[in-house]
Amino acid sequence: MRTLGLIGGMSWESTAEYYRRLNELTRERLGGLHSAQLVLYSVDFAAIEQLQAEGRWTEAGEILAGAARSLEAAGAELLLICTNTMHRVADQVAAAASVPLLHLADATAGAVRSAGLRRIGLLGTAFTMEQDFYRGRLEANGLDVVVPDAAGRALVHRVIYEELCLGIVREESRAAYRRVIEELVAAGAEGVILGCTEIELLIGPQDSPVPVFPTARLHAEAAIDAALADED
Repeated sequence: MRTLGLIGGMSWESTAEYYRRLNELTRERLGGLHSAQLVLYSVDFAAIEQLQAEGRWTEAGEILAGAARSLEAAGAELLLICTNTMHRVADQVAAAASVPLLHLADATAGAVRSAGLRRIGLLGTAFTMEQDFYRGRLEANGLDVVVPDAAGRALVHRVIYEELCLGIVREESRAAYRRVIEELVAAGAEGVILGCTEIELLIGPQDSPVPVFPTARLHAEAAIDAALADED
């Protein structure tokens, strides 16, 4: 198995889900006591969040690029940024290491296309929903992306940072997200991308009238496929 290098901690709540899922998938594929071969670099999210809020993306990218170099030095053969938002600096991170970076948006777009869908709703941080680094990547993969209105985007963003990143899961927030999803479906969305890894702590298939695409899970599945490619 190729060694996976995880850049995590953004937030650690979702990174823990990555770790769990990667190990579950490895056991499912290989059986017995097998678990994922990986190294993890977990950053201090408070520092990253401040740089995000101040628009200092290059500086945030330098932190993640340093993590990528450390992971490569530790033996990582394939890199994952365990967050959607910080794919804003994916090119900077990829350039810092000589091992490949598995882009989360590509893995997600592949799953949406495999489901035969084209017009897709996107939930995530305001950065992910509003900036081109993620939406543009999905559109380059042939998808038509729909996002919530301004009020919906503000709600989704607030719940991520003020609740889910702190491990807080509230039923009233789940109900609010369901309303946002219904609005996306009314706007023609055939499915909904859970484009922030923490959203998977709150929303599942039972909360949507259309298919949902949990990006952390899809990213983990693509990573295990790649890590075990030579074993199949």
